[in-house]
Amino acid sequence: MADGSGWRPPRPCEAYRAEWKLCRSAGHFLHHYYVHGERPACEQWRRDLDSCRAWEEHQSAEAQRSLCESERARVRAARKHSLVWTLRQSPPADWHLPLPQEEKDE
Repeated sequence: MADGSGWRPPRPCEAYRAEWKLCRSAGHFLHHYYVHGERPACEQWRRDLDSCRAWEEHQSAEAQRSLCESERARVRAARKHSLVWTLRQSPPADWHLPLPQEEKDE
């Protein structure tokens, strides 16, 4: 990574552009605001797009470092969320029995 020979961005520049465009869309804004109660932060996608273009045009070491750090931060953020459900190691002992039927009022 020091000399940059043969290094490629983790994603194509078009992927960063598509993510930035999606982030700025009205549908994404409404969904994100509904779920999180705040506006989506699209600045990082724009910085990544600019860094990717700087790398492709000038082979900038700063752009390379910026893209690597950004992708590492994305991976760390994705890994910090734990699963909602605890996974079972085996099925319940009575899994094969019929389900209880509710008594009908007559």
